[in-house]
Amino acid sequence: MTRLMGMPQNTRDYYRYCPGEEHIRISNAICRGRRKSHFPKCHNCQFNDDQHTQTPVQLESKKVETPSPAKVINGQIVGNANPTEGIGALFHASEVAGTVPAPMSDEAAWRIGHAAAQFLRAKLRGYDRADPDANSLVIGRDPRAHSPRLERALIEGVRATGTDVITLGIIDTPQLYFAVERIGACGGIMVSAGHRPTSENGFRICGLQGTPIGMDTGLGSIRDIAIRVPVHSTGANSRKLERDESEAYTDFIRSVLHARNKLPRPIKVVVDASNGSAARWIPILFKGMRNLRIIKLNFEHEGEFHHEPNPLKSRNLQQMRQVLRDEEADFAVCFDASAERCVFIDDRARTVRPDYMIALLAGNFLARDPDATIVFDHRASAVTEEEILRLGGKPLRERIGPAYIKRAMTENEAVFAGDLAGRFYFRESRYCESAFLAFAHVLNLIGTNDQPLSELTKPLQRYSNSGEIEFQCADTERALSELSLALSNAREERFDGVTYRFPDWWVNVRPNAARGVLRVNMEARNRKQIDEKLEELGVLLGERV
Repeated sequence: MTRLMGMPQNTRDYYRYCPGEEHIRISNAICRGRRKSHFPKCHNCQFNDDQHTQTPVQLESKKVETPSPAKVINGQIVGNANPTEGIGALFHASEVAGTVPAPMSDEAAWRIGHAAAQFLRAKLRGYDRADPDANSLVIGRDPRAHSPRLERALIEGVRATGTDVITLGIIDTPQLYFAVERIGACGGIMVSAGHRPTSENGFRICGLQGTPIGMDTGLGSIRDIAIRVPVHSTGANSRKLERDESEAYTDFIRSVLHARNKLPRPIKVVVDASNGSAARWIPILFKGMRNLRIIKLNFEHEGEFHHEPNPLKSRNLQQMRQVLRDEEADFAVCFDASAERCVFIDDRARTVRPDYMIALLAGNFLARDPDATIVFDHRASAVTEEEILRLGGKPLRERIGPAYIKRAMTENEAVFAGDLAGRFYFRESRYCESAFLAFAHVLNLIGTNDQPLSELTKPLQRYSNSGEIEFQCADTERALSELSLALSNAREERFDGVTYRFPDWWVNVRPNAARGVLRVNMEARNRKQIDEKLEELGVLLGERV
């Protein structure tokens, strides 16, 4: 028997739901109220009694499958909500990414856009619910060949929820965060796979004030909605607006320079834009800067890539190294496709490790703000912590991932942060990462020092580091237990894998249970000590990859 709309209901009897929200049952009264207020999802909904001659039959025995929550261990998702759904496999700890055209398809982009808009607008409170800017979503993209098509599908999915869209075109990911905060939007989505291979693409999602959305802060909820919601017509009306933030963004980036239009001394720098967003924005942001000579590499940005847009791989820096030598430049910098990450090369064509750059730049921030907190990747060299302490700051180690580092910065009001993936975070950018701000701060560093970058980093090179090494391990949990027994006299840290610290060396071990891999980082006084410790622990770690 069908239930009349006017009769009161017990919550146990709720059976209606909005399309894509099967896990949230609503009463007849709420359903009627949403139709009267022209709720975007009501059009063609199976429960829209105003469009159907018959009242839908209540199927009390029907059980909607609810995905189990994702389990995140050391930044890795173990057990997707629905492993059989291709779209579920696209969601990672801090981003959405996959190979184009499958599983990262136009349909997937529509569903993810639809789900993200639902989630982000649901977070609005009070007067923000009636604010047109707050009810809009900002969208940008990198220059990958498939980014425009995915962006179109994504926008269609967003607009199907009745959410306005503000497009910025080709931008860097940090500019998305900047624009979301400046406009007052409920969030934003960047169409990019960052440093990943060019065959892949994906989305970076942020919320109010540019806050990154990770698996622990909403990405899991967006995934669960995307898994359920099909591509469908809602009849919702919303606007698509174009916006240019270049003037405000240029003012923001240049505001950190000691002098807005002129460097203290002539500097020659090689910039490898990796055919990404930096190719468009470096000429805009630093146009007319006196005493700055930029030698451009890979500044075409029509979708073709001279090399993989990953500055963390040494082979992608070879062209830049050679040009630096030929031009006798002061330093060089290579960006990833969306200018989230960057890697610096000194005047001798040697890579400057990101943790050394954190230690070098710390002085600039602590000179202005003594006793301030600086957050860094827990895998960083001990020299990073030592330098921050020497300069009067408060060092704070944090687990890997933008969401975790930004949260630590916010909670501790940190002035600066960095990780070994080449991301640098700044309080002036609301604790978001920005490769362009990092570039500007390095220009300040070089411009106000008589010594070249190679000499500035020399005092920091007092330890030897293994780099990240992978070991194939069938039982990662057992291996960690045996390591803890073998290294029982160490000081243990367990916020990201396990770190075992001794007075003259340390080792961090991070398991990837899904792949059966242990990732190992070790630091000691010299290379010989590292080799000895790796040989000693190798029997417990597994087979070195």
